[in-house]
Formats: sequence, structure tokens, C-alpha cells
Amino acid sequence: MRSEGRSARRRAVSPSGRARSPVNMAAMGGRQQCLWAAVVALALASEAAFVEDLDESFKENRKDDIWLVDFYAPWCGHCKKLEPVWNEVGMEMKNMGSPVKVGKMDATSFSSIASEFGVRGYPTIKLLKGDLAYNYRGPRTKDDIIEFANRVAGPLIRPLPSQHMFEHVRKRHRVLFVYVGGESPLKEKYIEVASELIVYTYFFSASEDVLPEYLTLPELPAVVVFKDGTYFVYDEYEDGDLSSWINRERFQGYLTVDGFTLYELGDTGKLVAIAVIDDKNSSVEHTRLKSIIQEVARDYRDHFHRDFQFGHMDGNDYINSLLMDDLTIPTIVVLNTSNQQYFLPDRHIENTEDMVQFINNILDGTAEAQGGDGVLQRIKRIVYDAKSTVVSVFKSSPLLGCFLFGLPLGVISIMCYGICTADTDGGVDEHEAVKKENSDRELTDDGSEEEQEEENGKYTELSDGELKQKDLLEKKKD
Repeated sequence: MRSEGRSARRRAVSPSGRARSPVNMAAMGGRQQCLWAAVVALALASEAAFVEDLDESFKENRKDDIWLVDFYAPWCGHCKKLEPVWNEVGMEMKNMGSPVKVGKMDATSFSSIASEFGVRGYPTIKLLKGDLAYNYRGPRTKDDIIEFANRVAGPLIRPLPSQHMFEHVRKRHRVLFVYVGGESPLKEKYIEVASELIVYTYFFSASEDVLPEYLTLPELPAVVVFKDGTYFVYDEYEDGDLSSWINRERFQGYLTVDGFTLYELGDTGKLVAIAVIDDKNSSVEHTRLKSIIQEVARDYRDHFHRDFQFGHMDGNDYINSLLMDDLTIPTIVVLNTSNQQYFLPDRHIENTEDMVQFINNILDGTAEAQGGDGVLQRIKRIVYDAKSTVVSVFKSSPLLGCFLFGLPLGVISIMCYGICTADTDGGVDEHEAVKKENSDRELTDDGSEEEQEEENGKYTELSDGELKQKDLLEKKKD
């Protein structure tokens, strides 16, 4: 026992020989926390220093530079979530020596400027280059935003002067568009399309001797896309408008699909065939459906690439909210992003042939379409979104949910009760008033009858007297 007491006293003694009191240790811990908080605040402040707060003077000064701007609202939750990412973007762009300046603007305080740039939601990210404004609609991550800024800020058409440069660029980009040839109307059209679609992909130009030897072109000039380990040449007669062709071909044949990808695929006009699986689940069924979609995308490209985009989606949360249906995974669904219709297989997909048959049924109209954008479907969407919002609020914070939804319901109930009570009392009062008025009328009518009888009696008495006087006069005459 004594040894334990001595050891305890030794633990409570500092190296200098003085005992540490619990108060002193708590104070040291508090100072360390304050120091750590100060370091974090300083780091955040240093990152924010690379992002400029813009005001009304920005409208006049912006054309002198290239600007990457975040239009935000102070009350917007998504804007607050983007803020630390945006500060990292500003610091990274500054450190790499980019000519692009990074700024942010409170769109609620400077609504006229935000409206001029077509800001309709928050946050909105735009790159402003001269008289042009380019919208960013990709994932809100630092790397994706910086990639967008560097791509749009650079030249529309980047030349490839050598085979070495061509191979270097090809390794960096999964999809690569190249114009081959000299000046021509096709090149003018290519530049025009690049100014529109530079927000999505890069555009290059090269001479024929720079390209690989295995590449054979039917004629020059030509536009070629390199992807999926091969290449495809634009044919005006088969592929139609160059802009539409590039918009369709800017994706790989097989994709990992998420919400942002689906949003971009909506511009292509293609149907999207997706294997909805769990990437963490390595069971045979999950792997088999993913392999079937990959085989169709690869082996039947010539048949379906103009009308279909293929890929897989990890998890069914997003697809369930999109379809307002509970799909069990793994499964296959085909989406029509233009009218919100979707198709589900009417039987189990066992192999590639079954999937090809399912796609052909969709193309010839024999497959049943579900969903859509009709009136009933829109009403269902409103109800579904409202229900999802309420459920999510109660799941995340039950007390907040009770306050947000219980308080308004209570106020509305009290108002309805007051209105109903007021109407009832008013009806009783009105009934009593009508009853009183009727009784007054009866009394008034009775009084008038008595007065009439009294007047009639007086008239009768006067008439009898006059008759008697008349009789006396007649007797005197006789």
C-alpha cells in the first residue's frame, strides 16, 4: 500500500520536482486546443486569401482577365459545403501560376450582375473569358474544377506538332478529338463546335504524318476521335451534324455512371443502359450483369452506339429517387433522360443475347415504357420529393423535424379552430338578431291594430252625434 502511494505521488510530480495540479493540466490542455484552433483558422484564412470577394466594380474590370467565379447565396447549404473546396481551388491556381483569377460573389447582394450572367441557382460556377461565359456542371471537387478552368482558359484548338506529343496527349485523355488537314469549311465548323463544347472536352489539330501509321483516313480534311482503344472517323452523311456527333462521342463506350454523368448524358439524346450493382459486392450476379453490359458496349458498338450509352451505377439510392421506385440490386434499367421514361426487363437477363433482345424491343417499341413527364407523374414527383424531405429531416434531426413541421401544423390548427368558433358564434348572434327583429315587428304590428280600432271607435262616436244633431234640426223644421 505504501509503495502504491509513493508511485502515485511520483506520477503526479513533474520533472522539475513540482507536483502538477489537475487545474494546471486542464489549463495546458485548454491552451493546446486554442493553439490548434488558431493554426486551423490561420490555414483557412491563408487559403481564403487567394479568392477575391467581388462587388459591383467587377462588371467593369472583368474583361481584363480570365475569371473563375462562384456565385453563391449566404443561406445556401450547398454553397457553404463548396466554400472550403473553392478556397483550395484558389490556392492551387495561384501556386501553379495559372492566369485564371478565382473569385466569389454574393449573388443576393449583387443580383443585377448575377442576373446578367444568367445565374438562376446556387452555387453557380462560371469561367468568364472576354465576352464569353462558360458554365461548369461537373463534380464539385478541386481537381475537376481546376481541370475545367485550365481547359477552357487555354486555346480552343491545341496543335500537336509531333508524334511524341500526340502519344503523350493520348495517354492523358480517354477521349481525344483531332482535326486533320489544312484550312477548310470543316475546320471552321470544328472551331465553332469547339467554342461550344470546350466545357466538356479538349480539341486538337495535327497533320497526317503526326498520327499513327495504322490510322487510315478515307479523305482529308477529317475529324477523328480516339477512344476505347481504337478510333472513329466522322462521316457527315452517316453521322449528321458535327456538333451532334462530337456531343455523342465525347463519352467512352462504357462509363461508371453517377448523377453528374446522367445530367451530361441528357444533352446527347441517347438512352442510357445501366447495370445497377454494388461495387463492394463480389457475388456472381453483380459481376455477371456488369460484364453483360460491357460486352454489349464493346461487341455491338456499330449497332447501338448512336442510340445507347452503356455503364454501371454503384448502389440504388440515386436511381430509386430518380425513378420514384424501389429497385432491388443487382438489376438492369434503361433510362430515357429526355422525357424521364425508363424500361425494365420483362424477364431475367441471363446473357448478352438477352440484353441485345431487350434493347431491340426498346428500339422497335414493343418494350413497355414506365415513368415519363406527364401531369400525373409530375404530381407524383411533388409528393415523393415532399415525403423524402420530411423523412430525411426527421432521420437527421427528430427535434428539428418536430419544430419545423409540428409548429406550423399547430398554428394552422389553432387558426382553423378560431375560424370555426368565430363562425358558430356569429351564426348564433345573427339568429338572435333575426328573432328579435321579428318580435319587434309583431309588437309594432299589434300597436298599429289597437290604434286603428281606437280611431275607428272615435269615428263611430262622432258619426252618432252628428246624426242626433241632424234629427233635432229636422224636428225643429217640422
